[in-house]
Amino acid sequence: MPENALAVPGETPAAYRPEEAAPDGGRTRSPEEEKSGRRRRLDYPPAPEPLPVPVMDNHTHLDFGDGDVSVTVRDALDAAEALGVKGAVQVGCDLESSRFTVQAVEADTRLLGAVALHPNDAPPLAADGQLEEALAEIERLAAHPRVRAIGETGLDFFRTQGEGLKAQEYSFRRHIDIAKRLGLALQIHDRDAHDDVVRVLREEGAPEKVVFHCFSGDAGLARTCNRNGWMMSFAGTVTFKNAQDLRDALLVADPALVLVETDAPFLTPHPYRGRPNASYMVPYTLRSMAEVLDKDLGLLCEEVAGNTEKIYGRWND
Repeated sequence: MPENALAVPGETPAAYRPEEAAPDGGRTRSPEEEKSGRRRRLDYPPAPEPLPVPVMDNHTHLDFGDGDVSVTVRDALDAAEALGVKGAVQVGCDLESSRFTVQAVEADTRLLGAVALHPNDAPPLAADGQLEEALAEIERLAAHPRVRAIGETGLDFFRTQGEGLKAQEYSFRRHIDIAKRLGLALQIHDRDAHDDVVRVLREEGAPEKVVFHCFSGDAGLARTCNRNGWMMSFAGTVTFKNAQDLRDALLVADPALVLVETDAPFLTPHPYRGRPNASYMVPYTLRSMAEVLDKDLGLLCEEVAGNTEKIYGRWND
């Protein structure tokens, strides 16, 4: 099949159509919106116009299904590549997905990996006496040469409160230590916890390479990242109508510190918010970013691609 037939602008890529595939019974995203509880549309959006310069998706979860289809890693990357998204960072958030990540990066050179325990997983693991063992396995998985980051790790004050926060912060500090000792980047999950994330990074001494995945702060946090050389990865949330704080942050962010991601299958960009997300939709977010910045799209793509390789190295190494 010709490459351009894999993802035709204005049409849902073939691999993401219900007639092409069926759910495989694996982990899937809820069919309801997280906060409102309203039923989501479960069909994948149409493909955007291709990017003029190829980029990489800084953060995706290819093991996490959504909608009415199950898409293979290869098909997902083929559809993305046809639209100018030439690679991605597959991110683990527990032991199962971190093991998947290692398998995926071995199977396809368009992927690099990140492995970690999600902040919200730390409290139950600690309560069961399994946190140390789980952290030890994360460190073993992180030794793989195509794993280039520890993440996603950090703090999440939306889903975890009370005593669980102690285990969450302990886990974050341990992940920072692993990243520093192995010389890997740190991909941070920061939800309603900006000040405390910054505090822990300063107390522990941040790794040389830090990425705020799905950057959710305002211009003030962006200036903090600028001062410290921490990368800011913008997701589809920057396109949401109620996200002016994110656009303000993008405007003050050092261009050398800006990345783009999907966090697929979550955070699908406007105008398809709530529907399933995938790496082929990165162009929607980048075009919106270019409009906010009043910057040529090709130039923004070149900057983002260069920044991504600066953090993770070359995909084919």
